Amino acid sequence: MTVHSPGAPARAHEFALSSSNAGLEALSSWRELPRVQQPTWPDEQERARVFSELRTAPPLVFAGEVDVLRERLAAAARGEAFLLQGGDCAETFADSTADRIRNKIRTILQMAAVLTYGASLPVIKMGRMAGQFAKPRSSDTETRDGLTLPTYRGDGVNGFAFTEEARRPDPERLWRMYTTSAQTLNLLRAFTSGGFADLREVHAWNKGFISGPGYDRYEQLAGQIDKALRFMDACGADFDAIRVVEFYAAHEALLLDYEEALSRIDSRTGEIYDCSGHFLWIGERTRQLDGAHVEFLSQVRNPIGVKLGPSATVDDALRLIDRLDPDREPGRLTFITRMGAERIRDRLPALVEGVRDAGAQVAWVTDPMHGNTITASNGYKTRRFTDILDEVRGFFEVHRELGTVPAGLHMEMTGDDVTEVLGGTGEIDEAALEQRYETLVDPRLNHQQSLELAFLVAEALDQH
Repeated sequence: MTVHSPGAPARAHEFALSSSNAGLEALSSWRELPRVQQPTWPDEQERARVFSELRTAPPLVFAGEVDVLRERLAAAARGEAFLLQGGDCAETFADSTADRIRNKIRTILQMAAVLTYGASLPVIKMGRMAGQFAKPRSSDTETRDGLTLPTYRGDGVNGFAFTEEARRPDPERLWRMYTTSAQTLNLLRAFTSGGFADLREVHAWNKGFISGPGYDRYEQLAGQIDKALRFMDACGADFDAIRVVEFYAAHEALLLDYEEALSRIDSRTGEIYDCSGHFLWIGERTRQLDGAHVEFLSQVRNPIGVKLGPSATVDDALRLIDRLDPDREPGRLTFITRMGAERIRDRLPALVEGVRDAGAQVAWVTDPMHGNTITASNGYKTRRFTDILDEVRGFFEVHRELGTVPAGLHMEMTGDDVTEVLGGTGEIDEAALEQRYETLVDPRLNHQQSLELAFLVAEALDQH
């Protein structure tokens, strides 16, 4: 039911996690604070029943894995590694199939190979998966043809169909969110430790996809990797280290009932870990300093991310550091910036300078997706690939000028050949959006666009 990070040092206390209520009472303090983006559960007894079942369920991740990830992120903040974080905008139960999970993992592995080979940096591989079943929304309700219903908040809360029954928040979905996440993590472990992720399979990862410039460029790089591996083999190198990879699971800690229920105490240290995922983040809409989400995540040992949009100030950033990382612990806090291509060069420098001058040790990561969302003339919610690339370039330019570290990339992507983002070498136009527009919330990069982005980032890292 769990995924262990292959190659990470084993820790005796990994399995010494308690689901007892003793010591976890403080976590419920979030319930006394202003909370946003939370569903209104219609049946409190049903919510409490599911919460109790989740409280006694096996953890999805373990303390030792989380501790290793914190060390990896500390290295990224120093410029000694790079975080690659990608996956669906919002997972769905129906699409959590072996094929789709494999394709996402394969795409992230391909991108990591491009980055590692092109920039000579270790890459921390992290999926927006095994828990990303809820999304913040701009409105609590949606109206169609005079009928007003609760908005779709993700499969962890309600259904997408526009009916009263589907849109009714159902706490039983929290249990299905847990079981589907467990199944996803099982597949993650199988794929990343069973030979599928072996770097010697770098060509095989490209099989099954359509041809195109992105794939051709990847095949050329794969050939170079093959040549390097043959040289290593001739020198008698031990290939055990490249047979398996560390792969971490992350999601937005949005549904606090779920997050609290899956928190456990490390019986060796007495510290609390949110065992729903290795890495958790707070969104732009839920980062209120006096709010429930900041309060909850300030109490767990997981590495934490915070999304910062164009309205974020230096004071916001410093106060968030004080709340979430008062000890200034390397690897604890990551700032994920989502400014938009037109604003990043103007808004990001002051934030980075202010945090740097305060002596805080955070990892800076770019999310080039959320600040670049538009509506196409035919009504589709989309993004322009050129805008995504421009925001990434701006992110690296700012850090290069300030002498600071660009630590990672956070993106919404899929391993499938969808048509949701305009442009790229596949030249997706507005008419093409109708061909394979499958997302239920935000548009995602497809496989070829993801590879194109990886080559751009590799070049930027190499120049930094």
